[in-house]
Amino acid sequence: MRNIRGEPVDVWLRNGRPARFVWRGRLHTVLFVLDRRTAPPPPPAEPDPAEPDPDGPGLEFWVVEATAQPAVAATRYELCHDLATDRWTLSRT
Repeated sequence: MRNIRGEPVDVWLRNGRPARFVWRGRLHTVLFVLDRRTAPPPPPAEPDPAEPDPDGPGLEFWVVEATAQPAVAATRYELCHDLATDRWTLSRT
């Protein structure tokens, strides 16, 4: 299995936690949230007034176990939510 880093996903929340996400056209159901952590936003290479404020909202990471089919074993994913842009990405190792 190859590493997946930073692929865009659509995430649906329930009670403020990831409940489902669509990755590569397939709906995945989150079975367990294993970890949650936050980080400050990465510093910009060059300051740009059009970019979000570097002291603004940061990143939120969710480590989850999810599956696309009920009969298939769950796989561990890391969902990253950029709070400044409201974009989600997925990583898997």
